[in-house]
Parts: sequence; C-alpha cells; structure tokens
Amino acid sequence: MNNIGFIGLGVMGAPMAGHLSQKGYNLSVFNRSADKSKLWKSQYKGVISSSLNDLALNSDVIILCVKKDEDVRNIINEIKDSIKPNSIVIDHTTTSAELAKEMHNILKEKQSSFLDAPVSGGEAGAKLGKLSIMVGGDKDIFSSASNILSCYSKFTKYMGPSGHGQLTKMVNQICIAGLIQALAEGLNFSEKAGLNSSDVIEVISQGAAQSWQMENRWETMLADQYEHGFAVDLMRKDLEIVKKQAELIGANIEVTKLVNNFYKDIQDIGGGNWDTSSLLKRLQD
Repeated sequence: MNNIGFIGLGVMGAPMAGHLSQKGYNLSVFNRSADKSKLWKSQYKGVISSSLNDLALNSDVIILCVKKDEDVRNIINEIKDSIKPNSIVIDHTTTSAELAKEMHNILKEKQSSFLDAPVSGGEAGAKLGKLSIMVGGDKDIFSSASNILSCYSKFTKYMGPSGHGQLTKMVNQICIAGLIQALAEGLNFSEKAGLNSSDVIEVISQGAAQSWQMENRWETMLADQYEHGFAVDLMRKDLEIVKKQAELIGANIEVTKLVNNFYKDIQDIGGGNWDTSSLLKRLQD
C-alpha cells in the first residue's frame, strides 16, 4: 500500500498529505482548486493528478479530507468505476453515519473497502501530526491501514463497524460545543467581575475546570482574535448532523442545540469563518 492518493488539500488535508509525503509514500494529490495543489507541490514531494479517476487508477489507498456528505458522495460516485479491486478508501471528512454506511456498501460491490475516520485536533494537530482519529469499518482493514494513519496522528482507535467513527466524532463535537460555551461564559464573568483573567485561568486550569479549549483559546478569546482554528460554519454543519442523529436515536442534546443556535448568532454577525471560540463575542457588550 505504498501508492496513496489524497483528495482535499485544505487547512487540514494539506499538512496531512505532507506528512505522508515526508514518510516516503508515493503520493498523488487532487484538489478541485488547482492553486491549492500547486501550493502543496511547492512544499512537498508528490504528483498532482489530472483528475479523480486518474488518481484512483494509480492508488492502492485513497484518502479523502473534504467538507461535507455531498462532497464525499460525489467523489466516490465519480471514482467507483476506476478504483482498483482491494483498494482502501479512508475518509477523514466529518459526515453523517448514514453516509459512511452508504459509501461502505458502494465500495464493497467494487471489492474495495471504506473506513470512516474523522479526526480531532484541528489545524495545529494536522500540522504537528498529532491528530486523534476515530475509525469505523472492517477491523482487519483498519489494522492494515494503521501505519498510514500513524503518520499524522498521536492516537488512533477502531470504534466498530461502518459509521461508528462518525458517531464517535458526534460525541466529540457535543462535548466541545458545551466546553467552549462554558469557557466563554466563564471569561465573560471574570471580566465583568473585574478579576485578572490571566490569574483566574492560571488557577482554575490546574484543577477540575482544565480543558484543551481553556489552555489553547483563552488568550485569543480575550484578545478578540478569531481568524484561526476551526470555522464556525463547519461546526454548525457538524452540529446539524448531530441533531439529526440525536432525533434518530432519541438522545437528549438540549445544551448542544442551544449552542448550535448561538453559533448561528455568530454567523449572523459575519463570523462564519471565525474560530469556534468566538462564542465569547455574543456575550460582550
């Protein structure tokens, strides 16, 4: 499995593909925007594929890192007749669990495999090669692809059959949404109370309130800096997926629904591309 095709060279995909190139894999890349492919090629070793079908024909493993369900569906439908038997498709896009099952079934008919493998860790994790990856699909296929995933992850775990990677990512997004809202409220309270928020964070981050969001976002939040990180538009897309799944299985996600509406407020003031930590802005006078 030395010949890898990588589709989607955005904020996350570009550095992930870069790690594979640096590890010596024969890499072919494709991006709808040719400029991103050229930029990637200027930094890493690999071949820019002229089309998705060309990439599929020359790859044993195909990795996707795109935006939404429809992107994945369109790509798989385009390459399904070009993909080689026994190929593996690894999808790092955050999608619905139903999409993962659908793609699994399509590729099974082509004697190939599909792994839904959403990631957590953001842009920084992708650049440092320290993502957390949750994987659904055939366990033996996961095992055979684990060395590839290790090139840009600090932790990878098999979660169960097709769709279980995406279901796990939904739990991840539920937890993150609540954490960020709580952090935003805490910082706003601290400022209103006239406390030194730096001192406050120093103290509470050593106790039970500590979180990745607290350690990595409190300073930029107080500095009103949000031109980085995971975009609000993408978080809303993810939370809408969570809402639909929760309705399907009868799960109570009251807080998550509330925070999703708060993110809509951020979109309404032009913050769709801001980092998810921008929830603080809607609390400030």
